Amino acid sequence: MMKRLAFFIVLVLPMGLLAQVQFGYLNYHTIMCEMPEYTQAQQELATLKGKYEAESTRSEEEFQKKFVDFLQGQKDFPQSIMQKRQGELQSLMDNGVQFRLQAQKLIAQAEKDLLGEVEKRLNRAILEVGVEYGYAFILNIEENACPYINPVMGVDVSDLVRIKLGLIAPPTPEAQPAEGQPAAPAGEAQPTAQPEAQPATQPETQPEAKPATEPNAAPN
Repeated sequence: MMKRLAFFIVLVLPMGLLAQVQFGYLNYHTIMCEMPEYTQAQQELATLKGKYEAESTRSEEEFQKKFVDFLQGQKDFPQSIMQKRQGELQSLMDNGVQFRLQAQKLIAQAEKDLLGEVEKRLNRAILEVGVEYGYAFILNIEENACPYINPVMGVDVSDLVRIKLGLIAPPTPEAQPAEGQPAAPAGEAQPTAQPEAQPATQPETQPEAKPATEPNAAPN
């Protein structure tokens, strides 16, 4: 269905507009198998199948036992008992076949019901991703359904859907650099600020010593 839709979009849209269309893609079954609800559903189905198989085995063992008794005593049975035993064996065989057919239908219905709930939750997560990111459609590529996808137009949305389902944690935002400061390259340490060098203090200059003034000569 999705492949026909993608082909229809390619035919209808003009080439200029087609280049602007983006779509998502994922492997539906791979993601579904990762869901805990899927694991729980498989466990419940395995338990149910085991119960039906055990009952079928019991019926077969009962038939085998009665059949052996019939072979061992058929020479001595009167005609009426012979017919009665043959009727019992035929009834057991018919009931066993009927039970197996009924068990197959019941298991198939149980599988449909259990996996239907899992698919409903997965489909809801895919829908939310498609609407949130504005994809034209999200394509299921399981079983090599789409061998080539243009990376300009197609986006792998597997992890986006996993985040919606809670299977993986959303990416943490990277630390933002301080305002006005460029971010340092990855793995490079920020240089530490060095204190400004203070000029060396100059020794205080002493005032020059003036020569002592000679006393005036006495007048003659």
